[in-house]
Amino acid sequence: MALTKETTAAVISKFGANEADTGNTKVQIALLTERIKQLTTHTQNFPKDTNCKRALLKVIGARRSLLKYLQRKDLETYRSLIKELGLRK
Repeated sequence: MALTKETTAAVISKFGANEADTGNTKVQIALLTERIKQLTTHTQNFPKDTNCKRALLKVIGARRSLLKYLQRKDLETYRSLIKELGLRK
């Protein structure tokens, strides 16, 4: 259940400087957010799938650490990304 090439390309083009800018922190957080949305819907449909729940927690932890890094390095970018992704209200 990985992200499709089209979804990945769309996220990279929206948040990155160009199509090859996959290492940017904003792009990585946006990709992890899309993956979390996918895993969340799967977990809601299949509540007994414990492997999916574990993978979801692992991806959430990775996104959390990237968000902490971005908050330390560039607070304005962090705030704009949070607002754009709709993470914290």
